[in-house]
Amino acid sequence: MRRLALITAFCGASFALGEGQAQELSSSEVERGRYLTQAGDCKACHTDIENDGIPFAGGRALMTPFGTIYSANLTPDDETGLGRWTREDFYNALNEGIDDEGRHLYPAMPYPYFTLMTRQQTDAIFAYLQSLEPVQVEEQENDLPFPLNIRMSVSGWKLLFFDDEEFVINPDRSEEWNRGRFLVDGPLHCGACHSGKNLLGASKDDEYLRGGTLQNWFAPNIRGGENGGIAHWDEDDIFEFLKYGRAEHTAPMQRMGEVVAISTQFLQEEDLRAVATYLKSLDDTSREPEEAPETARLEAGEGIYFDNCAACHATDASGVPYFFAPLGTSNKLHAKDPSTVIRIILGGARAQPTETVPSMLAMPPFAWKLTDTQIADLLTFLRNTGDRRSGAVSAEAVAEMREYLAEEY
Repeated sequence: MRRLALITAFCGASFALGEGQAQELSSSEVERGRYLTQAGDCKACHTDIENDGIPFAGGRALMTPFGTIYSANLTPDDETGLGRWTREDFYNALNEGIDDEGRHLYPAMPYPYFTLMTRQQTDAIFAYLQSLEPVQVEEQENDLPFPLNIRMSVSGWKLLFFDDEEFVINPDRSEEWNRGRFLVDGPLHCGACHSGKNLLGASKDDEYLRGGTLQNWFAPNIRGGENGGIAHWDEDDIFEFLKYGRAEHTAPMQRMGEVVAISTQFLQEEDLRAVATYLKSLDDTSREPEEAPETARLEAGEGIYFDNCAACHATDASGVPYFFAPLGTSNKLHAKDPSTVIRIILGGARAQPTETVPSMLAMPPFAWKLTDTQIADLLTFLRNTGDRRSGAVSAEAVAEMREYLAEEY
């Protein structure tokens, strides 16, 4: 009973429904479901944002290393959505990764995380989705190679990497810590982006929240304890980042900006502070020292920095709190994989507006101005100043990203 009380507390009390009430939509249950749907960031994936699609009507192209998967329609349309689904069907989808016809769902749908949610919580989400206006949309076929286009192949993946498990409380930790861990590992599914993956796309236990690559973005290390990627953040920093979309050290941009704009800004303060408590408890191992780059590259990068970056990020790279990130401690800049900062310098980036902070900070692109070698030297200089020494960046890595962006856009 204590487990149920803990992991349902953040969305209000939940109650099992009797058989005769199975399809009734109480306003309180719908509201709990709306909150959980926001926590799960369902709208982001199940809306064709790039083409101004209807919320929750699906059709967003999710690019994976194995091909393109199109998100499903979650509105209660009988033909193309969830109109004929039952609560049991929906629970099976989130808990076991199986649809209403018994077919295996691709783990691009993060059921390996949602499986931690209770039946009462999945029922509430279903109630909310059933309250939406039905939208009929043309279903798009996934673009996957053989044998991945055969859903039965997912069963082998599940045998190797998926555990249908319940959330287990750690009695040696506080209720707030347990609540934060449930949110991070369950509805918020932070590890889907921020944990390293193996060749088959499953999260690696030893890379838990140490950063991961997705669509040529590197979601950085978000462990907040000693040696972690955000060890220099305090709990207030994490809360502000997730709630307001602005923090002393950085602002969420691009994919993470979506998460804050669509999901976390709407969550209750106590939930976000529980997340912060949990993340700050996660220590990390210290990284092996990188080989020092050539002096000539550092000098060249320093000159490029003063010509192009110092006006915003300050001559000493200390930045301006809440506006321009301090670069000496940036977990994006100093990540083991520099993909994100290469991409930002080439293509620019912007912070998503939130209800609290509606202004849109942006960084301009430099692909038109700087060569691959210049960007590589700039990043090599920045990654080897301050307390963190993160190694050199090659011109080849910049060239590959430039080519990828040219093909993407």
